[in-house]
Amino acid sequence: MSFPAVARSSLRGSREMAPRPRSRGRFWEVDGGSGDRLERAAAESERWELLLRRGELLALGGHLKGALEAYAAALRRGAPVRPECLGTLVDCLVLNYRLRHGLGWSAARAAGADPGASGLLSCLGCRGFLSEPVTVPCGHSYCRRCLRRELRARCRLCRDRLPPAAAATDAEGTTPRPPPLAAAIAASGFRTSVVLNHLAEKWFPGQLERARAAGRLGELLHEGRYREALAAACEALRAEPGNLTLKIYRAESYAGLQEFKAAIEDLNAVLFQLPNWPEVYFRKGKVLHDAGFLGDALQLFLQCLALDEDFAPAKLEVEKILFDLLSPENLKEGLKDSSWSSLPCTKNKPLGFPSVMEEAHSASERSPEQNEEIAEVPSEPVRGSLNRARSAQAINSAERPSREDGLKRVSSEPFLSVQAKGALLKRKLSLLEQDVIVDEDGRNKLKKQGEPPSEVCTISLAGGGDVPGELVDASDFECSLCMRLFFEPVTTPCGHSFCKSCLERCLDHAPYCPLCKESLKEYLADRRYCVTQLLEELIVKYLPDELSERKKVYDEETAELSHLTKNVPIFVCTMAYPTVPCPLHVFEPRYRLMIRRSIQTGTKQFGMCVSDTQNSFADYGCMLQIRNVHFLPDGRSVVDTVGGKRFRVLKRGMKDGYCTADIEYLEDVKVENEDEIENLRQLHDLVYSQACSWFQNLRDRFRSQILQHFGSMPRREENLQATPNGPAWCWWLLAVLPVDPRYQLSVLSMKSLKERLTKIQHILTYFSRDQSK
Repeated sequence: MSFPAVARSSLRGSREMAPRPRSRGRFWEVDGGSGDRLERAAAESERWELLLRRGELLALGGHLKGALEAYAAALRRGAPVRPECLGTLVDCLVLNYRLRHGLGWSAARAAGADPGASGLLSCLGCRGFLSEPVTVPCGHSYCRRCLRRELRARCRLCRDRLPPAAAATDAEGTTPRPPPLAAAIAASGFRTSVVLNHLAEKWFPGQLERARAAGRLGELLHEGRYREALAAACEALRAEPGNLTLKIYRAESYAGLQEFKAAIEDLNAVLFQLPNWPEVYFRKGKVLHDAGFLGDALQLFLQCLALDEDFAPAKLEVEKILFDLLSPENLKEGLKDSSWSSLPCTKNKPLGFPSVMEEAHSASERSPEQNEEIAEVPSEPVRGSLNRARSAQAINSAERPSREDGLKRVSSEPFLSVQAKGALLKRKLSLLEQDVIVDEDGRNKLKKQGEPPSEVCTISLAGGGDVPGELVDASDFECSLCMRLFFEPVTTPCGHSFCKSCLERCLDHAPYCPLCKESLKEYLADRRYCVTQLLEELIVKYLPDELSERKKVYDEETAELSHLTKNVPIFVCTMAYPTVPCPLHVFEPRYRLMIRRSIQTGTKQFGMCVSDTQNSFADYGCMLQIRNVHFLPDGRSVVDTVGGKRFRVLKRGMKDGYCTADIEYLEDVKVENEDEIENLRQLHDLVYSQACSWFQNLRDRFRSQILQHFGSMPRREENLQATPNGPAWCWWLLAVLPVDPRYQLSVLSMKSLKERLTKIQHILTYFSRDQSK
């Protein structure tokens, strides 16, 4: 299939926006050439749809230059593309950036992702102190600042999607619907983890107070009170000059006041200490973007995405820059400079796409279909300047000439500089070529390259050190439900932590938090129950002996539950037979617990007995093997089981609301005499033929219902004594025959195949007489 055919079929739905007229009847002749205009419009719409599809496929294949040309051609034809539609193109651009700068995927993902590299209680996002910790659905913990600002779309460790801070509305006015659990956490306002927050207050009160002060700085910046934020940041840095988070806040304050050189110096100081921190590259890119250096800003945004591909704000900025660059007014042969582009600092070097966006693979490596399609795109070079005019408030050249000169010096590197032919590009970011020291007043100044760093500037980003032994208390890690040490701790969206098994038992009864009674219906529907990694790591590190004892108790309980002859869980409901399917609708809390334990222990088995007025349940039953479980959002479940071994009850008991029993398994007594075996086979064949005749003579409605619920009748077996329970068709027939349960129970308890076949023969004879009447 040719490429245009693929694109045309994939875009069939969107083509309905401008349908092609089917004929030129009288209706199209009323207005002269209106039909022709509609046909031309439909053809043009189909053309840009093909171009967009081609650009997306080329971007997925890593052919950056061709993808850019296709997107540009589509925009020239009026394609209704929004910046967020360029995500695939941005991914391709980031991939090319990695290849050109020698950044491998594994190295990029691992950069700054080590939770232990920044301290005990450190945020996985910003690597600062874990102030106001929030545990996300995947079980990893972030500070509230990282989640509230939506700095990243996925978890840095497991790449699970993080919940949005608020429901954002897209350009069409619709609000995308997040996953259920993400919506629950977003609606709850990122509830702080109670246990982790208590540990932070107890172990590191000083760092927690400083983190809260930094949080207040963030609030001032969010409200646009830059002067107050700057004064507070400078005062805090005088007390703690090595705090890198405070330097980022001060840089944002400078940027808000349009003091871009000071902001760049602060961010350079942070990058000198931690050169693999994606957020700082993003902050610096925003400063350069506001200052008008869009080419360098784009480079920094790409560096941020190269280190953290899920850094959502950086990807959004790159999408906007590419959209502006590819817009029709900027794709002309020559761009007219705007009236303010003559300001000294707004003149930036044009971003030459032919040199920047060279494809990793030459055209000769493409398939003939790709070469043919790319040749159809006009080969007009994609040019344009990335000089976007800043407002007069952004840069005032008359007031700050020295700052503008300094800004040019630290941010005017070319976007991508090519070394020798065929070699990877060397990173030439000015922020890594210049080291920074801290002045006495907390301001940064550049020092010569190669000079050893000052001992005054120390990294103060770590989330605390080792905890004194007297502060470690096992009671801080106790589950409020079982009053024992956390085992597999999970944290609910409302911020409370429990043992996983304890929480599941509570949710069996009611979908509410056991402590605050907040609704956990969405949490229950999601059924992830991911272990809170930080809590588990703290227990392993500081309470190893207690954890070992707790695990020993848990293993003993699990071993007790997994025994298949002692204290076997019994489901008191209906008759079950070997090899016969038995679907169950489980809604009672006690049986929800029983089913979950059967799955967790690995046995996936439980007994099934009919009720008995005297002994609670019958003396005989059948083991059921769980094949599949479908959990419903409200906690109920549909369990698909099939019958296994038969058993006899020796001793009855009770555990957590459901019945248990000590049992012994039943097996048919094997026949050894050849004459008896031959007589048994003749009886078997006779009863089997009689059963087939009875089933075929049933009414169509009854027969279809049996087939729907129990499946077709099993075939006759050659070896009658191959299994301990005898031929499977006997049990299938007992399940579908409408006989009294007491009669069925008597057949289930038989250990002689001959007696069982005789009983079945009597039943079939009785029902055959009814059919003949």
